[in-house]
Amino acid sequence: MRALIIEDEARAREHMVKLLSANFPDVEVVGAVGSVKDSVAWLGSHPAPDVIFMDVELSDGSSFEIFARMEIPCPVVMTTAYDQYAIHAFEVHAVDYLLKPIGLPELSRAISRVAAGEASRPSSETVRAIARKEKFLIRLNDRIVPVRTADIAYFYSEDKNTYLVTLSGSSYVLDESLDALAGNLGPADFFRISRSCIISEQVIDSVSKLMGGRLRITLRRDIPALTDFTVSRARVDSFLDWLQQ
Repeated sequence: MRALIIEDEARAREHMVKLLSANFPDVEVVGAVGSVKDSVAWLGSHPAPDVIFMDVELSDGSSFEIFARMEIPCPVVMTTAYDQYAIHAFEVHAVDYLLKPIGLPELSRAISRVAAGEASRPSSETVRAIARKEKFLIRLNDRIVPVRTADIAYFYSEDKNTYLVTLSGSSYVLDESLDALAGNLGPADFFRISRSCIISEQVIDSVSKLMGGRLRITLRRDIPALTDFTVSRARVDSFLDWLQQ
């Protein structure tokens, strides 16, 4: 199996090459490029590989631009640190979507799907499941702090910023909007109670009625309340249904 790696970070390229070389003797890396321009040039001047491992964010733009410029002649496995592109990846018929840091089990699954061909392409439901974040990578200057979704109390927006608050009380600024987050969180665990807040079921202590048909959520005593926890009137019925599940 001949593989092309499209990845703009040198260390990530080296990591992928090492993973493939050390664990998949039938996979030969035939090229590695790091930009949309170089990817289009490589694909236009070389025999088609059997698979492309393609990062989403390249040095000169999004890898989805490659699909817009030319027909991709082989299966593609998307590789990225961001979950929000999973649905788009499905739309361009990627056979798998690997979240960084990429581990051996996920890589093995992707290679098996490539080898099996069209029959093993994930369904839209599967891709949406992959898109649900299991952890967030918080960038703090030159550090990256992983936060498990299971350890998150709620998200809220304020002054055009989006914040993540953990069960332990830590607060971090996120790049994603609440709209982007809403589709990537397990609906059984999180609910968007208003335009400015998404809450985890595990932090709710009680719910009380307010004037005008709205609801007020009281958090557990150990959870810091950094925003308003009022369920908007239009979401009350759906919220109560969710709370009973």
